[in-house]
Amino acid sequence: MEANKNRILVFGGTGYIGKYVVKASISLGYPTLVYTRPINSQTSPSKIQLCKEFNSIGATLVEGELEHDQIVRVIKEADIVICTFPYPQVMEQLKIVDAIKVAGNIKRFVPSDFGVEEDRVHPLPPFQAFLDKKIKIRREIEAAGIPYTYVSANCFGAYFVNILLRPYEKNKDIVVHGSGQVKALPPPEDIPISIIHSIFVRGDMANFELEEDDLEASQLYPGYNYTSIDQLLDKFLVDPIPPAYGAFE
Repeated sequence: MEANKNRILVFGGTGYIGKYVVKASISLGYPTLVYTRPINSQTSPSKIQLCKEFNSIGATLVEGELEHDQIVRVIKEADIVICTFPYPQVMEQLKIVDAIKVAGNIKRFVPSDFGVEEDRVHPLPPFQAFLDKKIKIRREIEAAGIPYTYVSANCFGAYFVNILLRPYEKNKDIVVHGSGQVKALPPPEDIPISIIHSIFVRGDMANFELEEDDLEASQLYPGYNYTSIDQLLDKFLVDPIPPAYGAFE
């Protein structure tokens, strides 16, 4: 690895999104640290295997809890911090923000956004309550004067297209749930439904214009071969994968 490359620290690196971030960071030649809870007898076999894989490709695992002194210590070893916490842990990022302020050495913080552009959409209340927590993290980062990048991935099209359409299922019948009398879903079951409503009914992902400080990903990586929805559906038909579900509680 090149000595002058920024050192990347990933929180949540063993999670659904985090494992891809860690592997991408390593593949691009960045010295990469993964902060993870201590591995013990209660750790799942899949996480243990993933940590072994990280070690084999050159990542450095740092075990610890989300305690201030421990977080400050590991942050001082990095240049850029990326957090990929799932929704139930979103507010834990306040601890990371506080630690970054104390450490004083971080060039950029990428918080756990990766969904919609939450400052510009107005979805149904269950999804809005979900986003309000991420909005709070944004405001805390800005108030602290921490250099940041917010990544809005439009809810990862592949993720929700697969959940909603399930193109690989060859069903002859379609079941429409409900009798016409509206009933409320209990939380957290109402969150994914309101997300799907925001994406496919309201079209929130495309209802705003990019501003001066925004950068569309295809401009940042013009040489990357992006996958269209048509290509994605073909892939699901030929090589189907079960839908993955994020944690909402």
